[in-house]
Amino acid sequence: MKRAYYKWYSNHLQKDMELLVFGHAGTRVLFFPTRGARFYDYENWRVIDAIKDKIEAGYMQIFCVDSVDAESLYNAESPPKQRIQRHLQYEQYIINEVLPFTRDINPEISMISAGCSLGAYHAINVATKYPQFFSKVVGMSGRYDLTWEVGYFRDLFGGYHDDDIYFNTPLQFIPNLNDEAILHELRRLDFILAIGREDAFLENNKRFSEILWQKGIENKLYIWDEEAHKARYWRKMVQLYL
Repeated sequence: MKRAYYKWYSNHLQKDMELLVFGHAGTRVLFFPTRGARFYDYENWRVIDAIKDKIEAGYMQIFCVDSVDAESLYNAESPPKQRIQRHLQYEQYIINEVLPFTRDINPEISMISAGCSLGAYHAINVATKYPQFFSKVVGMSGRYDLTWEVGYFRDLFGGYHDDDIYFNTPLQFIPNLNDEAILHELRRLDFILAIGREDAFLENNKRFSEILWQKGIENKLYIWDEEAHKARYWRKMVQLYL
């Protein structure tokens, strides 16, 4: 399996950013890391190895990006407004730097946005905001409203709310989305959600699925036994859903 490491200075983030690319051809897969994880962790957890056959056969090429969650969404030392602004800078890095990079090395039109845990939020959020760039989106063990408190998972913005948070919360902005051009693009996407029956985010996923259906956006919600919020489950999920 072809493996390549890349690093460049991001003008949008004002820092060096790294990523790993697995494979040589096929559908491009933008793979976001979990909370606190890095661009190399899906490889370390053998999630990439679980789909090695598809990668080697040229069916897909995986782009494992890094995140700045410790500087943005999970930066407790930063005011909420600054957290979401840093997140938006990261989004611009993805859209204006990573996506063009993927097209430069792979002209395949189709692209999947995917992630596990907090990575699922990133995958769903970027695909719902920029559906024109994607053909499919896969969220595994995700939470799609970071202000939704459940169990020991807190509102990441501590009660603060503004337009930037609203437009980066799919459960909040999609119900009020009435632009038919954007809805047409969203209805074109293949939405797949996978969540454990005992996962704290189960109701969050059910609600998101309902919201999509209410807007005429087809989606598939797969509910797994137990919590299913660990790498051993994600290794199985990627085989089924990517």
